[in-house]
Amino acid sequence: MIRKLFKKKKHDPESKIGKILEKYKISREYFSINRRSVSRGVLVGLFWGFIPMPMQMLGVILTTPLLRFNVPIAISMVWLSNPLTMPPMYYMEYLTGNLILGRPNIQHVEMTMEWFKTHIGDIFVPLYVGTAFYSIVVSFLIYLLINWLWVRSVKHEKHRKEALRRERKKRQES
Repeated sequence: MIRKLFKKKKHDPESKIGKILEKYKISREYFSINRRSVSRGVLVGLFWGFIPMPMQMLGVILTTPLLRFNVPIAISMVWLSNPLTMPPMYYMEYLTGNLILGRPNIQHVEMTMEWFKTHIGDIFVPLYVGTAFYSIVVSFLIYLLINWLWVRSVKHEKHRKEALRRERKKRQES
């Protein structure tokens, strides 16, 4: 199931993308679709996506030489944190950080720059403790989940094909 979603396609060297990859000498591995590349791309993208910082996509690009992963998938995972999802994500990270640190939550939050300037010291540490939790633990768990789903999908497809072969063989014999 998940394997079919990311079904492997050969890059045509004559296509526009093929020409760009060739012209700028970009490794095709950064666009490959296999279990390892896709799951690593999700891991890297979610890791950077959970971190409250500007230019998260730059973090993905800087990570590229260290790990081999599917860059478009990683960048799309970073886009999960966008102006609509950032406030609830960062608030959840703040609450998680307070829970981990055993601190009480701030009451009476105001959405003004003045309030944030005044309370940045109260918010900063719990926010980044929660960020570390989600960036490391949650993104790694999702990485493991994708690997497990991919392997399960391959095994399921293999069993399905074997059952079809047995059924055809049975029909031919009768």
